[in-house]
Amino acid sequence: MYIYNITSFVHWSIHESWLQWMKEKRMPAFVATGCFNSYQLVKVLGTDETEGLTYAAQYFCGSKDDYLRFTENHEPSFQQEARNKWGDYCMSFNTLMEAVK
Repeated sequence: MYIYNITSFVHWSIHESWLQWMKEKRMPAFVATGCFNSYQLVKVLGTDETEGLTYAAQYFCGSKDDYLRFTENHEPSFQQEARNKWGDYCMSFNTLMEAVK
């Protein structure tokens, strides 16, 4: 199994709106691409929360081909949508992880 992880720092001024958007729209839209079969959103603990919170959105897929299909066909538009909606109030970076058996 592969996990596409997006870690995001979310400024307090957009936090509630961003969280609602993630739960109701963004994460279900990732799964709707057919590239992922499930997801979870976790809060990163032990970070400086002075200006905002840090979250990790994790999307699970069965093969690296599913992940590559997402990055080729969907990722650029999802990234642009987030930049347009949140600007500098949400900063993110992506990682790909493989579950170790």
